[in-house]
Amino acid sequence: MTDVVWIFLTAGALLLGLVAGYWVARRRTRPAANAPAGPSISVLVQRLVQSSHNAIVILNEFADVVQYNQRAVELGVVRNRRVDTRTKKAAELVLETGEPVEIELSPAERGVQFGRGPEAVRGEIRPLGDGFLAVDAADESEAVRLEATRRDFVANVSHELKTPVGAMALLAEAVLDAADDPEAVRRFTTKVLREATRLGTLVTELIALSRLQGAERLPELNPVEVDAVVRDALSRTQLASESTGIEVATDQDSCLLVEGDRTLLTTALTNLLENAVAYSPPGSPVSVSRRLAGGYVEISVTDRGIGIPAEEQQRVFERFYRLDKARSRATGGTGLGLAIVKHVAANHGGEVKLWSRPGTGSTFTLRIPAHLNGSNDGGQP
Repeated sequence: MTDVVWIFLTAGALLLGLVAGYWVARRRTRPAANAPAGPSISVLVQRLVQSSHNAIVILNEFADVVQYNQRAVELGVVRNRRVDTRTKKAAELVLETGEPVEIELSPAERGVQFGRGPEAVRGEIRPLGDGFLAVDAADESEAVRLEATRRDFVANVSHELKTPVGAMALLAEAVLDAADDPEAVRRFTTKVLREATRLGTLVTELIALSRLQGAERLPELNPVEVDAVVRDALSRTQLASESTGIEVATDQDSCLLVEGDRTLLTTALTNLLENAVAYSPPGSPVSVSRRLAGGYVEISVTDRGIGIPAEEQQRVFERFYRLDKARSRATGGTGLGLAIVKHVAANHGGEVKLWSRPGTGSTFTLRIPAHLNGSNDGGQP
């Protein structure tokens, strides 16, 4: 075979390979006829905007709304396809300077227009180029409420700690002045001891509340006998109930079990019993009952005390809130008992319910998830 023939054969093979490669590459890059077409970039961006937890609004060079999501309506940034007046003024400034601007968009009348509603809405306006602007606003109500709660808590703690400390200082001075009077010394030192006990109780409950609110990991939850918790709580409150002539009645043992921590549950029930005794007239009855209902064990404490007005019933679970301040001071209450009950219930995946009527009495019900292993059948009402 001559060299010319070899040249032609080689050139033909090379040309055939190039043609085959071109068709293969073209077939790979061409979408299949039956393959579903994916969403376009613009559709995906629109979905992203609509699903955002923040309020997103796109404005044109005249500060008119081009695009917005439902969250912008919920937070009051957009109403009737128009932006809030404060947003429009800020947008004009951004168009003029080309620099982002932070804005305050909190409702003028908090909680009126939106029910519970957003109380603190803050955002930023940024230029997008070509005369378009983006408004990005977020609801910071929860952060504002937490900060307010923190400030109130610090103020309340400072006040509550200063009261017994100040009283102890005054009593100590009185003891010094009455050094030659044994009877006066005995009277004043008894009061010092009472204030010291109250201070110790307050510190202990503050530490317990701090742990329940997440500052420290809770113990592992285990099956706990409800009857044992009731017995422990009754034992702790026996002295207080006997001193006021209040008889605490209980139903029969239930053999119920809950998932929880026995110490914390006993503390919660003790607080409910102490509260019932403290706010009941001497000699009036207090009762404890337990039952299984809907997968929860309910432990109810009922008294025939002064009762709680409907408008106060949610506030009684706040830290340091006292319905009757004079009575609470007289009994040495710290105002933390029901707050601890609330957090114990929450940390066990349960809740505490309240029924009350002024002049009739109150029923606090601690609801804790039951430990269902076949032994709880006997407590079903």
